[in-house]
Amino acid sequence: MTEQTKRFREIVLSHLDAAYNLARWLSRSDTDAEDIVQDACLRAFRAFDSFRGDSGRPWLLAIVRNSCNDWLRRNRRGNAEEAYEEELHGGVDAAPLVAGLASPEALFERAELRERIDAALAKLPVPFREAVVLRDLEDLSYREIAQVAQVPIGTVMSRLARGRRLMLAYLATAESGVEDGV
Repeated sequence: MTEQTKRFREIVLSHLDAAYNLARWLSRSDTDAEDIVQDACLRAFRAFDSFRGDSGRPWLLAIVRNSCNDWLRRNRRGNAEEAYEEELHGGVDAAPLVAGLASPEALFERAELRERIDAALAKLPVPFREAVVLRDLEDLSYREIAQVAQVPIGTVMSRLARGRRLMLAYLATAESGVEDGV
């Protein structure tokens, strides 16, 4: 194994989970996300000579974002979007139940809340969803998000604020719809 391959593994491949998570949220498909991440990793490896810095995470996520945008342009015509499915993208974490820390009712309520949050996140326009996923799920800094999205930090802050505000509105609408029997 070459020194460059070792360095690539250490710096870039350790962030595959974050890459997959971003691709999944942007593409709204597990199988598409796998293809996108594979393409992004090949692109990253080919361009690794140009990598400068210590943190490969924002660099890889920028490549994943671009790969996802390219993939969506090539493979999806019009506004064809796949629905987000809880069974495919997540589920109830049974660990607290196994450990005796939560009742079945509490797990059901948590799963229901997660489903509503996931649905609200899936409704967000892509730039807002991207910012929320990178900040709130992947814990990237504003500077790293700006690097990934290739926008100024002020734009990142604006997208996060608007995305979170929209999510709250979606959640409030869903909550009132449930209470009204809709």
